[in-house]
Amino acid sequence: MKLTTRGHYSVKALLDLSLQPRSRPASVKAIAQRQDLPAPYLEKLLIELRKAGLVESVRGAQGGYRLARSPAQISLGQILEAVGETIDPLPRHEPEAEQAEDWVTFTLWYRLHQKMKEALYSITLEDLYYDARSWQAVQGEANSFVV
Repeated sequence: MKLTTRGHYSVKALLDLSLQPRSRPASVKAIAQRQDLPAPYLEKLLIELRKAGLVESVRGAQGGYRLARSPAQISLGQILEAVGETIDPLPRHEPEAEQAEDWVTFTLWYRLHQKMKEALYSITLEDLYYDARSWQAVQGEANSFVV
């Protein structure tokens, strides 16, 4: 599995939103500036994340986006799925019935895929937030938060 730009930018945007007070939405422009992301592309991703129920939009002069749930209730798997990331490690493969090693290889990759999927759905936005904060503390960085 390879994390593409779509997945990477989506995770960065949601991590940024996790820093905002729950009641205060963040504008696309503000998120884009803080995370050094292209605003038009970010807007498209946020629309996809809204359709998936991960963020909600607030209209008006003070509008923008905010998380629809707590960071502990949003998994990495949900984020990637929302923006169309695939978590399949290999293209569909049907092993040949006569070759035992083909079945062993198929079973191995299938089991690894299941474990990877379990991991992606068990890692939450809250976990990523604390991992990033811990890294920043070790680096001696201030409160700025760029993923």
